[in-house]
Amino acid sequence: MLQMQNKGSDVKFCAPLTSFDWNQINTNIIGTSSIDTTCTIWDVETEQAKTQVIAHDKEVYDIGFQSNHAEIFASVGADGSLRIFDLRILDQSTILYETPGPYNPPLLRLAWNQKDEHFIATMSMDSSGCLILDTRFPSRPAAELLGHHTGVLNAVSWAPHSPCHICTAAEDSQALIWDLSPFPDPIDRPALAYTAGAEINQLQWSTLQPSWIAIAFGTQMQMLRV
Repeated sequence: MLQMQNKGSDVKFCAPLTSFDWNQINTNIIGTSSIDTTCTIWDVETEQAKTQVIAHDKEVYDIGFQSNHAEIFASVGADGSLRIFDLRILDQSTILYETPGPYNPPLLRLAWNQKDEHFIATMSMDSSGCLILDTRFPSRPAAELLGHHTGVLNAVSWAPHSPCHICTAAEDSQALIWDLSPFPDPIDRPALAYTAGAEINQLQWSTLQPSWIAIAFGTQMQMLRV
């Protein structure tokens, strides 16, 4: 990515990157987010930046492409907003959600539902809850997964084979799988829980083998069979 930045930019200084995501439809495309408020779309084959957009008013912390549309991506940032962009019309964006004031806590991570493009999960700084947003009904969460993590949330991942299952991981050492099929009724408790040996920093739900989830904590990585 440093080589691609140097080739694709005329500036002498590139701001630190915070996250990136592969485009699942066009695998030659990568999106990156940066602390300079921008998101940049890169062409891997040409090693050039295709376009760059000022995505937020403050630092951008995460970026993610929609799994069913090559042109659509979302981002979250320090201004407390989740915004959706269309590469075909980058002169505008949709603010799907903003954290409530007065200080608008930053949103740190986002995850698109891989089987239902209408739903996005996100989390705010220093929060133990996960917000589920519906793109058809902006401004308010469609569901909130609360009350079972006792530490700050660090990671979230949707099941690659089901639109109704999502896994969250937090500093309380827990990885929780939630079943959202009762939606729109409240989701009161997780369907499955696992306690690791330390704070869980990251998780990934395997796309090719969806019965496996990988978690990282401390100096270890574990594979969990669902």
